[in-house]
Amino acid sequence: MLLASDTQLNQKSYYEASVQRAPVGPPLRGELNADVLVVGAGFAGLSAAIELAQRGYQVVVLEADRVCSGASGRNGGQAIVGFSGGQAPFDQQLGQAHARLAWDMTVEGLAMIDERVKAFQIDCDHVKGYLYLADSRRKARALEAELTTLERDYGFVTELVKGADVQRHIQSPRYCAAAFERQSGHLHPLKYGLGLARAAKALGVQIFEHSAVLAIKRGSRLMARTGAGVVTAKFGVLAGNCTLAEYGPAVAPDITPRIMPVGTYIIGTAPLAPGLCRRLIPSNASACDNNFILDYFRFSADHRMLFGGRVSYTTRTPAHLQDTLARRMGEVFPALRQVPIDFVWGGFVDISMNRAPDFGRLGDNLYYLQGFSGHGVALTGLAGRVVAQAVAGQAERFDVFAKLQHRKFPGGPLLRRPSLVLGMLYHRLRDAL
Repeated sequence: MLLASDTQLNQKSYYEASVQRAPVGPPLRGELNADVLVVGAGFAGLSAAIELAQRGYQVVVLEADRVCSGASGRNGGQAIVGFSGGQAPFDQQLGQAHARLAWDMTVEGLAMIDERVKAFQIDCDHVKGYLYLADSRRKARALEAELTTLERDYGFVTELVKGADVQRHIQSPRYCAAAFERQSGHLHPLKYGLGLARAAKALGVQIFEHSAVLAIKRGSRLMARTGAGVVTAKFGVLAGNCTLAEYGPAVAPDITPRIMPVGTYIIGTAPLAPGLCRRLIPSNASACDNNFILDYFRFSADHRMLFGGRVSYTTRTPAHLQDTLARRMGEVFPALRQVPIDFVWGGFVDISMNRAPDFGRLGDNLYYLQGFSGHGVALTGLAGRVVAQAVAGQAERFDVFAKLQHRKFPGGPLLRRPSLVLGMLYHRLRDAL
């Protein structure tokens, strides 16, 4: 399969090792009728299912693997305001008013996490606080320029520090500038996702695992076929992201060329002394630098450093992955150079060409949500809400995203991956400057 290495790499996941999953239920068998079919039981699909069920719709969710087995259960756990590609696509294509509306909806996406944690009693180690980091003067200037624009146009306030003052926020020799804010933060993504699944089931949503959608017949009523069953529904929501084409190449061939699966990887150390954690990142914030090929990291609730980065555009797990990430972690935090590594895992996130989310319709009744580009922890919740509003006939907010123009990745099926690998090498050289 296209992402076969993805399954193998998740066998040493800290997230999977630190939760107790419910026993897997039977896959879909036979025929079902529903108001709405949701394809994919990650954050976006579960969020849509919850919002739809709360509006009185009968919802069926079909998941090819297990709940949150993809990016939703493997990511860095960083819930971040804004978009991976910044505000430029919205400003340039839609104008300032709609760009501001899109920004405000990302803030709403963060607030939704708070709401759902409280309403559904989800214990997911949710912590507020985020650090934006720069490791060169050039990148420090870029960070300051971006944050100045966000404060001027969107009211987004951060505490920006430079030079020796950076050490107040992070004890690392690597960074020359840092900005701190408390809207964003971090959580245990798999605990959160499993909590969303429990909430959806309590609202009457039917979730079937190991029930990959192989084909969808479009029309006034949609007919989705799995290996052993069929779901017929008035509306559909495609939330399978980069795995959609792997399991059902014929489901939506018109949209899958607009996203690319990119591998991203994380190591988890053995538990560290709490005092050391407080010294290295006093605020317990999550952190990320502003390189194109970035590092991101945070401490878990049991005081492990979870350090991620290093991307792959080839769908092959990079060689010597654990050693590479451990070396990178040691460059950021010399105090962690000799600590044992207990976990190494990763998976694939879906990126779009402009790093902006790609939401839209296929016909009148089949919606899709994809292209979260590494900012999905918060944006997927918002995506579920706006697609539910669209199904219910209130599409104004959904259409802010649907109006964005997205391009296919260049090169076609044979050449687009080599093109991206060359592009990655170019950006890696720029990051080193």
